[in-house]
Amino acid sequence: MAQQNPKSIAVIGGGLTGLTAAWRLHTRGHRVRLFEASSRLGGAVGSEPIDGWLVEAGPNSLQVNSPDVAAVLDELGLGSQKLAASPAAKNRYVVRDGELRAMPLSSPALLGSRLFSTSAKLRILAEIFTRRRTRTDDPSLATFVREHFGQEFVDYALDPLVSGIYAGDPAKLSARHAFPRLLEFERTYGSLLRAQVTTVRERRKRGEPPSQLISFAGGLQTLTDTLAAALPPGAIQLRAKVNRLQPGPPWWLAWQQDDMAYSEKADAIILAVPAATLASLRVGNEHPLATLAGIEHSPVASLFLGFHHNDVAHPLDGFGMLVPEREQRLPLGVIFSSTLFPGRAPDNHIAITVMAGGARRPALARLDPETLLASVLPDLRSLLNVHGDPVFMRHTFWPRAIPQYTLGYDRFLDAMAATEKKFPGLSIGGHVRDGIALGACLTSGLRLAECAAKA
Repeated sequence: MAQQNPKSIAVIGGGLTGLTAAWRLHTRGHRVRLFEASSRLGGAVGSEPIDGWLVEAGPNSLQVNSPDVAAVLDELGLGSQKLAASPAAKNRYVVRDGELRAMPLSSPALLGSRLFSTSAKLRILAEIFTRRRTRTDDPSLATFVREHFGQEFVDYALDPLVSGIYAGDPAKLSARHAFPRLLEFERTYGSLLRAQVTTVRERRKRGEPPSQLISFAGGLQTLTDTLAAALPPGAIQLRAKVNRLQPGPPWWLAWQQDDMAYSEKADAIILAVPAATLASLRVGNEHPLATLAGIEHSPVASLFLGFHHNDVAHPLDGFGMLVPEREQRLPLGVIFSSTLFPGRAPDNHIAITVMAGGARRPALARLDPETLLASVLPDLRSLLNVHGDPVFMRHTFWPRAIPQYTLGYDRFLDAMAATEKKFPGLSIGGHVRDGIALGACLTSGLRLAECAAKA
């Protein structure tokens, strides 16, 4: 869709959000320049094929849970290349009393579940009678969920879920910002169980397909590579650190590459970079986002481990396992990588991805690979009945992996909104503002593109 008055727009940040924004603007006929400080695109998304193994350095899957995400995949020509998660990965295991127990995903499954006690099951089912409520406070995620389902649900459902998504502490996370739909459901339906049933029914009435967990044969990097390849020649500038913006119109960017200084102008600016980069960025003669340096992040290490098939006795018949804090085990969780999607391990081998560190044990994430392996292997032997040693290992460490949407996160959101208001033509987004899931980062890119085009 060509524009009558195309704009020149600079996108700072080459992760999924920035790539999506740049791609969308290009498809709408705007001139785009994308600046990435590192030597590669994709941010946390990175897929590495090695001798029959396929290692995901960051996220392992993409949840297609909105028409926007599905439409982007189709427009990129990736709709037919999607790999749906294997039916064998339907189980979500949680560790309790030293064994894996399946998380019940329906009311009938809850009745027969061994994950919760009888009293906890009754408390969970009674939640259906919860009345509507409009909150003016900002409760912690743990407090909010405890009020609906009780403490045992917090310990053996919420806590491991938050470890798997945020690598965080539910007592510190804001319900309003970490899971905003929960407060919306409470306000509209009262009961979260009723909200879940009703929203699924409404999606079916609208003819929307159910949410789908996907990847690609070459891993999730297929998505970011495809977005990058769709940009015009010369649009991408790697190893380009933008250190100052001079407000417009037009805007001027001062950036460095290989000890050389450059500058260029743009009609609008998109910032899709981590909190630390936003905090240090100079706009005019000030650092308007300096407060974002206070955003907490969880360090996370992942170990992609390959084993001979016979050396792991557990069937690995699920997405993976999550480990509640009460169990006092070292891993945050384990993804059953070769069960989840095909092509992740050579024949007669299996692959798992062990996540460690987070808000619980940040020092564990900083261990060297061999020490970390030695630390978590006893739990793998105990919980998954692993007999042999891994025949393949890849280690990835993210020192500031996931921004924590903690209580009081409004002050950071307010700082970003105030900066945009003060400097027209500047748009800020990405996982520091719009949600940490890959789908949220993609839709954030679409939102930013629209804002920049209208600036």
